[in-house]
Amino acid sequence: MAGRRAAIKAVDWMAFAERVPPNQKAMFNSLKTRSDAVAAKLTSLPAKPPTIDWTHYRATIAKAGMVDEFEKKFSAVSVPEPLDNQTEKISAQEQEMNKAAVAYIDESKARLAHYEKELAKFKNMIPFEQMTIDDLNDAFPETKLDKEKYIYWPHKPISEL
Repeated sequence: MAGRRAAIKAVDWMAFAERVPPNQKAMFNSLKTRSDAVAAKLTSLPAKPPTIDWTHYRATIAKAGMVDEFEKKFSAVSVPEPLDNQTEKISAQEQEMNKAAVAYIDESKARLAHYEKELAKFKNMIPFEQMTIDDLNDAFPETKLDKEKYIYWPHKPISEL
């Protein structure tokens, strides 16, 4: 029974509920109800099973040696508990995911800083209606005309006519 109690882990249901999509709330509530029922059942059981009073059975059972045989067989029985070989893998995955989450947060902060700089640039920019071509080229260098590539702009060269 103590092995069963050791297997009980605390679940942060509030954090779990925050991550559940709205279309799966019913399934989440069902899972929580079943989990609470199982946890209540496990906590209601005693930590150790009650001991067997072999002397009482020896006094009440007439056949000699039968209780001794049962006691010997009962003490020889050992219930194997499954080995926990997944916790290490889950912990490793959790650490990897935490590292990935921290990296993503750092990248997001860097993107946010870049976007804030761009936003400040747009807020401090001359209104488009008041811009000259030179102001436009300064604000947006990609709009500047490449005179080496387009020598005759806005006209087409004679060879293309």
